[in-house]
Amino acid sequence: MAATCITCEQITRKYKCSKCEAPYCSLACYKSHKGTEECAQLLAAHDDATKFQKLTKTSVDEEEPTLHAPFPTEDTVSPAMLQQLASSEPLRQLLYNPHLRNLLQQIDVALNAQNAMAAAMQEPLFVEFANACLQVVEPMSEAELAELERCS
Repeated sequence: MAATCITCEQITRKYKCSKCEAPYCSLACYKSHKGTEECAQLLAAHDDATKFQKLTKTSVDEEEPTLHAPFPTEDTVSPAMLQQLASSEPLRQLLYNPHLRNLLQQIDVALNAQNAMAAAMQEPLFVEFANACLQVVEPMSEAELAELERCS
């Protein structure tokens, strides 16, 4: 990939300034560039970008800490049961649907999650997804399955 020399603006691939990584084509161009204020500004900008990349990388690689452990209720799902969602083939198949993924993203960023969930529950695809999740974390008993078959 060709770049333009920082000093004479010729197209070059030869060299980069060791301080600010600006491209240059010759020793004469480097000498006239290295003492300039532009080099110092580019160096500062490069350092800021590097610091930002390091900060972003560590925050993306690390899990977001929870402020406090949620208190359990009768509806709390154990972490072990949540892990089982990852290996559910019916869920995996449903998640291939781009419309469902879009719905899930809209719920995730919604300002009012309750309203977003209510709207999503009007979509048969989302209801199917919710039922598949419930089958994994709270499987139906024999009696419930028999009743469901009678109603269907």
